[in-house]
Amino acid sequence: MTDAADADALPVILFVDDEATAVKYFQRAIGALAPVVTAGSVEDGIRLLDLHADTLAVLISDQRMPGRFGNELLRYARDRYPHMVRILTTAYSEIEYTVEAINEGQIHRYIKKPWEISALRMELKQALEIADLRKERDQLMREKMLVRQKQTISSRIGTLNVLCSSALGHGAFAPLETYLGVALKIGVKAPEPDWILMDYSDLVSAEASRGGIFGHVMLERVEALRSRYADFPGARALEVLAQTMQAHVSVNGTVATFADLRLLAEFLESPSYATVSAEHAHWLAFLIWLHTRDWGLQCRLTAQGMECELGEIRIAPVQAPLAAWIEQF
Repeated sequence: MTDAADADALPVILFVDDEATAVKYFQRAIGALAPVVTAGSVEDGIRLLDLHADTLAVLISDQRMPGRFGNELLRYARDRYPHMVRILTTAYSEIEYTVEAINEGQIHRYIKKPWEISALRMELKQALEIADLRKERDQLMREKMLVRQKQTISSRIGTLNVLCSSALGHGAFAPLETYLGVALKIGVKAPEPDWILMDYSDLVSAEASRGGIFGHVMLERVEALRSRYADFPGARALEVLAQTMQAHVSVNGTVATFADLRLLAEFLESPSYATVSAEHAHWLAFLIWLHTRDWGLQCRLTAQGMECELGEIRIAPVQAPLAAWIEQF
């Protein structure tokens, strides 16, 4: 077994075969195409796959080896490194394993032993070209995902702004500033839809449905708080929070602590197909209701969680442009 054909070169092709003669023959035939790393067993093949996964583009494995079969290694690679081009090499007498591997999607193709040198080189050239195309495709998909993730976060912040304006009137931005400030302190994980299965129109439809359902629940909670606690003093507002979110918050005097940080950023980071929890809707509803009492929260991240201190609004806050908030996410 060798960990690389060249000490200074990162391996691109992994060849797994327990026959020393086959390994030497393969290296001599293919080594000029790309750096090769070799293994003599499925176990060593798995180790090298995990070690060099970032650079390996092609895996070619013999079928019959001591202990385990090559298609087990190919299945392992398919499940963990689907970008890799997988090739099975085997004698014609073992064709049943080849058919099984093809049917299970474990391999790109198979090469029958004994090899013909020119055909082997041609197969590996094609495999490397396919790997390059896959790499380019994956890079484009990543770039597309980053753009769509940014668009999704921006759209969701816009939806939250609309909801706050619907509840408080245009220009009442303080509850949303508190909400977004907490989300930034937590560190929002951008949602990651399956862009292969979900095109842009699907995303817009899913986001509209999700935002509408969340908005309906949240505004209902705002009205319920306004009705039930119409004359409740703002200085005791955390009692309301403790009553309505008791399983998720602990209150000590004028400080409320949330241990589950993800609950506070759920609308911004959960997938488009996921329904936002009622508890999260109540979090934003509480911030809006609190604003109507002329009180607010100052939040800071601590070892215990998100600590939010109750305070009276003495000076009307200066509204930061929505675009400035969006740029921070």
